[in-house]
Amino acid sequence: MEELSRTQFNVLTFLENNKDGKNLTQRSIAKALNLSVGTVNKALLYFTETGFSNDSIITAEGLTALEPYRVERAIFLAAGFGSRLVPITLNTPKPLVRVKGIRIIDTLLDAVTAAGITDITIVRGYLGEQFDQLLYKYPGIKFLENPLYNEANNISSAMCVRYQLQNAYVLESDLLLWNPRLITKYQYASNYLGVSTERTDDWCFETKNGVITKLRVGGKNCYHMFGISYWNRRDGAKMAGHIKQVYEMPGGKERYWDQVALDYFAKAYEIEVRECSFDDITEIDTFPELKKLDDTYRV
Repeated sequence: MEELSRTQFNVLTFLENNKDGKNLTQRSIAKALNLSVGTVNKALLYFTETGFSNDSIITAEGLTALEPYRVERAIFLAAGFGSRLVPITLNTPKPLVRVKGIRIIDTLLDAVTAAGITDITIVRGYLGEQFDQLLYKYPGIKFLENPLYNEANNISSAMCVRYQLQNAYVLESDLLLWNPRLITKYQYASNYLGVSTERTDDWCFETKNGVITKLRVGGKNCYHMFGISYWNRRDGAKMAGHIKQVYEMPGGKERYWDQVALDYFAKAYEIEVRECSFDDITEIDTFPELKKLDDTYRV
């Protein structure tokens, strides 16, 4: 089947999200997607000719056209200690810490399951047995053990799942996701979430024409990086070998897994930035930050 253009993909996924077609006009679709009416009209005409839609309602043929872009699985990196969240993490893995009564990882798992993704793997390490409690709410979860979590960085977790990255989300499990709509059932290209910012002291990346060109710590007029990424079939397959190569380099165990594609093998990939805002997602780095979000930790 012929690949969809970016615009065709955006319009077709919009129709999929609005399956009943009620109140859909070319103008309303154009406004929602920030496209011109002419562009939307061209896409809808193409869908009519190919049988992908009928009167702005997606058809079975349209769903088939989206199938190559379906997210097949979600992988959670959850093996670390979370030292900067001591004392809470002395007895509880950071992803299982509750914020206003909700476990941090639940905000991500809820979004993944709402998107219809059922193949879910959690790479665990520190106090790993505590993650079993998730099975009551999410019985289909699979666990992988990372025995090296205490002597290597998160690239050791990536090593455990390096053959599972095709058509997959990879999520750092200590992120509070306020906007579950960021996790969608279809993705067009490999990407990382990022927030455009004038300045950050955290991990960030520079871009050119929407493609990540440089990863670094701290920068100006860049994108603040969040650890939720998507890997298409081609890039996910390449990552298996590249992760192993970096891991086996001198000092490779101390690397972050994100550095594999965004730094060491940057020329082999075109990873896009998928823009979001600081209102969509929060990374809790320290115990004082946790106390600001949840009053119960102030006592």
